[in-house]
Parts: sequence; C-alpha cells; structure tokens
Amino acid sequence: MEKNLQLARRMNAAAWVITGVVLILVGLMRRVKISLPEGWDFSFLPPFHATVNALTAVVLLIAFYYIKQKNVQMHRRMIYVAIGLSVLFLLSYVAYHFTTPETLFGDANRDGVVDAAEKAAVGGLRTLYLVILLSHIVLAALALPLILFTFIRAYTGQVERHRKMARWVFPIWLYVAITGPLAYVMLKPYY
Repeated sequence: MEKNLQLARRMNAAAWVITGVVLILVGLMRRVKISLPEGWDFSFLPPFHATVNALTAVVLLIAFYYIKQKNVQMHRRMIYVAIGLSVLFLLSYVAYHFTTPETLFGDANRDGVVDAAEKAAVGGLRTLYLVILLSHIVLAALALPLILFTFIRAYTGQVERHRKMARWVFPIWLYVAITGPLAYVMLKPYY
C-alpha cells in the first residue's frame, strides 16, 4: 500500500508538470507561429482533430458501458484508448496551431477579421459558436489534470477515490470530446 501511495505522489507531481506544460503551450500557440517547410500544409488536421475527438467520445461511452457491466478489464482498456486518443489529439492540435493562422467564425472572406457585415451575416450563430467554444476550452483546461488524477487513482489501486472523481470527471471529458467536433462543424465553412 505504501508503495502505491509513493507511486501516486510521483504520478501526481508528473500530472501537475504535464498540465503546466500543456497550458503554457496552448497559451503560446496562438501568439507564436512556426513556419512550415515549403510545400508542407497542415490544413488536413482540423477534420482529423474532430474525428479523434469524436472517437474519444465513443470510446468513453464504451468504457462507461463496460464499467456498468462490472467488466473492469475492458473498461481499463477503453480508458487507455481514450487517453491515447486524447494525447494524439493534443499533440496534433498544438502542432497545427503553432503553424497555422487562426480561423475565425464568420470570417467569410478569410482576411483574419470578422467585420460588422460578416457578424451581421451570421447573426446569433456566432454567439452560440463562441459559447460552445469557450465552454469547450475552459472545460478542456480543467479536465486535463482531473483526467490524469482520476487515472492515477485507478492505476494506484485507490478504487473508491477513483470512483468518486470519475463520477464528475467523466461527464466533463465527454462534453469536451463532443463539443470539439461540434465546434469544428460550425467553423468548417470558414477554413
């Protein structure tokens, strides 16, 4: 038991470091742009991101199904898949945003500015998009350490603590996994 608690402490420290690094990268990715080599184009990544997020949502629902069936082994496997998909998404998303100009909802002429006429053309849909996007971003930032800590609780045998956390971390993670593709579908006409 003591060995598991020591492992949990080390993993918790690593989770905080990972969270800090990710938040710094996400904060920088819209301010810092890295030029791609001639001929490289990452425009294929937004639909890839939406697909990976959608797959994450499906896998999370499968993991939920398995744990309700008390099939801990399959639940664990699905959670590993969901975490793997989330890591893949995060790495790809950060790479995309460090190398590609931001796409703005309503920017029909793709000049990087949503002027009054463009805002009027999309009306309240822009507000809806921004609410979905803002909630997605805030909850994604909040979810990252919570997902890691919930995983650590299970991995180190703290099953009851894992269950208590998972009850409220799961819906947040699922919401983030669903609203990512939703935001992409709404933004797609402006890519």
